Amino acid sequence: MKKVAVIMGSDSDFPVVKKALAELKAYDVPFECHVMSAHRSPSLAAEFAASAKDNGFAVIICAAGMAAHLAGVIAAHTTLPVIGIPCKGAQLDGLDALLATVMMPSGIPVATVAVDGAKNAAILAIQMLALSDEVLATKLQKAKQEMLDGVIAKDKALQEQIELL
Repeated sequence: MKKVAVIMGSDSDFPVVKKALAELKAYDVPFECHVMSAHRSPSLAAEFAASAKDNGFAVIICAAGMAAHLAGVIAAHTTLPVIGIPCKGAQLDGLDALLATVMMPSGIPVATVAVDGAKNAAILAIQMLALSDEVLATKLQKAKQEMLDGVIAKDKALQEQIELL
């Protein structure tokens, strides 16, 4: 199975990123996680992205706050799909990171999840891998069924409460 790279612009993004790592582990998806900065270590980030495919990666997840250029820098140096996680910052509550991650120039796409949406970033990466992996596809289908069953159970409990009114 191909690996997922999870890159964060700063170790301060780890509280968000660990939700993605937990989800990847739950699906038994191999991954590597590193700190690389689009601004403080641009050559390191570019080198990682350029060699990611040869190093066995299939998808790259990038988490960054504030200017949030990491996902775009990585996407500029690879043909692999890149998923951006905009992280909340102190000044604009993540809006700055969201806009920086979403507003990519033509030809450099970055799939973007919600602010601090690390779990969804992992699920999206897993869905990409599942296009060619039936075991992952089955696990994803099971998870969807569990969500459906949970909603049905909650609705049943609600209906029972309404009956008591």
